[in-house]
Amino acid sequence: MPRFYIPPASWNIDRLALDAAETHHCIDVLRMKQGDRATVFDGQGHEATVEITTIGKDRVELKHLQHAKTPPLACEIVLGQAVPKGKNMEFIIEKATELGAAEIVPLLSERTVVRLDADETQDKREKWQRVAIEATKQCGQNWLPEVALPVTPKAYFDSRPKFDLMLIASLQPGAQHLKTLLREIAGEGPLSKARRPRRVLVLVGPEGDFTPAEISLAISSGCRPLTLGPIILRTETAALYCLSVLSHELHAPA
Repeated sequence: MPRFYIPPASWNIDRLALDAAETHHCIDVLRMKQGDRATVFDGQGHEATVEITTIGKDRVELKHLQHAKTPPLACEIVLGQAVPKGKNMEFIIEKATELGAAEIVPLLSERTVVRLDADETQDKREKWQRVAIEATKQCGQNWLPEVALPVTPKAYFDSRPKFDLMLIASLQPGAQHLKTLLREIAGEGPLSKARRPRRVLVLVGPEGDFTPAEISLAISSGCRPLTLGPIILRTETAALYCLSVLSHELHAPA
């Protein structure tokens, strides 16, 4: 069944309607008609099965048939991703959405090839958020990750984000495997629900890695160096590796 996104501010279970962009997808792309059924969601866990009642030029009105609320994942995983060149950031956002990331923070590190001025950052953010919306529609996820405005690592840490566990993918000696870090959190015995981190940050650098100064900043801000194994990974591969491992360890039932 086709899925469409309705922003939380427009979510009214008794008066559901698609905006212009989703109307175009519904009517012009999928050729849906009055009486057809679809699924809509608000990105904050709400989902409804609906029937098309009225079709306008830039609006499709819907009647809800049934609705439900999907609980959030057990752990909020935030990906701080140094912006790669080309369309790799779109690929990372799409796959991060599929892997259950709660937020994606594009980082403008010193070695980031992409440079954005003040006007471009908002445009990029809106484009990347749309990529996340489309990925959420396709993968059946009812929780939409927020794509933040691009920011430097220093500015991000100056905002004092709060996490239970902060990690930075690292090639440096002394970086630890995730299982080792989680064992330290758990102490003796398995990682119980009570001790499981609820909000986790993982930073992934650009091709060429973060600079030593950026790594030092991250560590001094509370990040633990995380090894990704003996093979040097491309930045997009590193992001998916980190999210896959964290999802496996932290999204599973306790």
